[in-house]
Amino acid sequence: MKNKILLSIIGLLLISLGIMMSITNGKRAQIKQVRKEVSQVNKQQKQVTTQIDNLQTTYNANDATAKRKLLEFAKAYYTFSSQSDYDKRFSKVSGIVSLSKDQQNGLFDSGLDATGGSRIDNLGLTSQYQTATGYTSDLDNQTIEVLATVIVQTSGTGEKAINQIILLHSWFDTKTQKLTSIKMNQIQ
Repeated sequence: MKNKILLSIIGLLLISLGIMMSITNGKRAQIKQVRKEVSQVNKQQKQVTTQIDNLQTTYNANDATAKRKLLEFAKAYYTFSSQSDYDKRFSKVSGIVSLSKDQQNGLFDSGLDATGGSRIDNLGLTSQYQTATGYTSDLDNQTIEVLATVIVQTSGTGEKAINQIILLHSWFDTKTQKLTSIKMNQIQ
């Protein structure tokens, strides 16, 4: 009888051990699945972080390019000492701008007076770019707002040269890498 009870207890212990091992193996499979899912989430997080870093790098590069091109425009636009120089301003910046015809005509007039004579040569007008500081604002779709304060030294025949401060406001297209709009506001 004692043997039967002992065998019954051992049998129950073996059955309990089998059930426990079965449960443990099920939990191990669940733990393995959870670890796999966590690994996938970590990989996705790394991919998203890399994408964000790439976007930030691209934005920073476009930001620097936008400022550089607006300052390049300012230097070419505000530097002339003759009608010939004045006429060449657009050709110097044509590769960095994509302006509407109206804006292009407004910014790059002929420099001639009502009689067809050269205002620039007749009045001895000169303009010399001195310095500029560029700023950028938010990226909106594919355009960056770019501002610059420009200091220009201007003079005419018999006049003392004076410094003028000009504010340029433009938009830079990140796809075409060109300034698409430029407006000017003379401060002083």
